[in-house]
Formats: sequence, C-alpha cells, structure tokens
Amino acid sequence: MKKFLSLCSLAFLLCFNVHAAPEPTYIEEVEGLGYVAGEGLACEASKYDTYEMIARSFLISKASSDEEQAKAMDAYNEAKANAFISKIKDGMAGCAAIAENFDRQRIFKSVIYGDGTIKTPDGKIITPRQAYDVTLVYKKDPEMREKMINLYRQTRQKILNDPEFQKALRERQMQDGF
Repeated sequence: MKKFLSLCSLAFLLCFNVHAAPEPTYIEEVEGLGYVAGEGLACEASKYDTYEMIARSFLISKASSDEEQAKAMDAYNEAKANAFISKIKDGMAGCAAIAENFDRQRIFKSVIYGDGTIKTPDGKIITPRQAYDVTLVYKKDPEMREKMINLYRQTRQKILNDPEFQKALRERQMQDGF
C-alpha cells in the first residue's frame, strides 16, 4: 500500500513536475506512468482505461520525435508489465487499497483536447509536436488483464524450461544445501 502510494506520488510528480528538484527525463516520466498503469491493471482499478488514455496522450504529446516516442512506448509498456508481474508475484497484496487510490489520482483532473494538447491539473499546457486524433490513442480491451496474465505464465514457463535456468537453479540449490 505504502509502495503504491509513493509510486503514484512519484508518477504524478514526474508527470506534472510539481516542485520536483531535478527535472526527470521524459523516459523516466513515462516509466513512472507505466508502473502505475501496471498496478492499476493488475488490481482492476475502475478508471484504468481513462488512465491509459491520459498516460498515452502524455507520452505522445510530450515526445520530441517519432524515435523518442517509440522508445517511450517501449519503456512505458515494459514498466507496466513489470509492475503487473510484481503484483502477481506478491499475491495481489493490497489490491483493494491500490485500486481505490488509483482511482483518486490527480491525473484524472487533466484535460485532453482533440488535437492532443493536455492541460495538467496545475494549469501547465503540453502541446504535441503535431496534432493527432486523441480518440485513436487507446482502444479499450476488456481482455487486457487476461492477456497480461497469459503473457506472464508463458514467460515464466519458458524460463522454467530453459536449460541454463535449470542448471543455475541446481547450482543454487547445491550451494544452499538442498
């Protein structure tokens, strides 16, 4: 719970730069947003889809080039997947509180205009390098959570079946006296 709250605060500070000392990089901001998205998805937060739209709009609007945007999307998705997997690994601990806090974030007070311009809750305006259709930023996928769980299971099974992993596991077990 405390971890989630601190990550939400960090993501918000990173995203909307409220009294942050050294300004984080664009990629760091996007990774913070991705991490929060992963926990929101794992814990089935009711405003997850709205969060995805805002976060992806931020990602697109703030990118200085197509290349930077592509790198940011990879960073966002990786952070989201890592957070989702972490919640699975910890047995979905604290999900009720995480979902409740997720749905109360200030990021939901952002305004996204049709051309991709974003007005943050503190009044900051983020204008995209070129206008885009905001309705195409995110398509709701009701099976997203199940797809992430299947991806996790497939990746885990692939790792467990890897001969190098099995060798390292046996060596570790021998070291530990198993």
